[in-house]
Amino acid sequence: MIAAMILGGMALIALLAPLLATHDPRQAEPQMQLQAPSRAHLFGTDLLGRDVYSRVLYGGRRTLGLALLASSVTLLPGLAIGLVAGYFGRWIDSGLMMLVDAVLAFPSLLLALALVALFGGGLEQIALAVGIAGTPAYARVTRAAVLEARTRLYVEAAHAIGARPPGILARHIVPTIAPPLIAFAGVTLSWAILNGAALMFLGYGGDIAAPDWGVMLADGREAFRTAPWIAFAPGAALSLTVFAINLLAGSLDRRR
Repeated sequence: MIAAMILGGMALIALLAPLLATHDPRQAEPQMQLQAPSRAHLFGTDLLGRDVYSRVLYGGRRTLGLALLASSVTLLPGLAIGLVAGYFGRWIDSGLMMLVDAVLAFPSLLLALALVALFGGGLEQIALAVGIAGTPAYARVTRAAVLEARTRLYVEAAHAIGARPPGILARHIVPTIAPPLIAFAGVTLSWAILNGAALMFLGYGGDIAAPDWGVMLADGREAFRTAPWIAFAPGAALSLTVFAINLLAGSLDRRR
């Protein structure tokens, strides 16, 4: 319940950013640079005099939106590969898992970096790269769940009465494996948030002036000794969001 409230609150704040923000997140005011937190600027200002509080609010929209898009790219093909490999087995399973294992041999962030270099910089390209890099792990988890579910008696009974594979998968196997897959989807989302922010931190997002938690962390690195609030605010928002997602995913996994 606590995790759901935290996560819902972060999502709501991101959605209502235009109403809650006190300044234009892109508006630079050089005469106000590196101002400490105050009533006028709740989280202080950055190197260009931009309001950190407003940038954190708007940054949540960009960071969470990127993570949701990347997770969609991960979940759909990962689920399809895992279902096909786990259910049909034999040479189909061997071939698909050989391909999955070959991709898993590369560190996920390194693979995402290579894909960004191939696709080019930009928000959509980062989401695609992070999503593809996370697909093999989700396919592996799905396959393992299907291998266990297809041995259930009601699945064997469906086979015995002549039910077709698509019907068995949709009506019997997918509902059975849904709880662990939903829990792992939460882990996938938190992974996408962190890796998306890492790529934005490295400057692959294209628009370096856009409010984004990863970009803000990169900006805060340059003045961390004199103005730690620039990096602290987006770092705290990022950590709190990932903590809430992982806590919620762990709770769902324990309850199944």
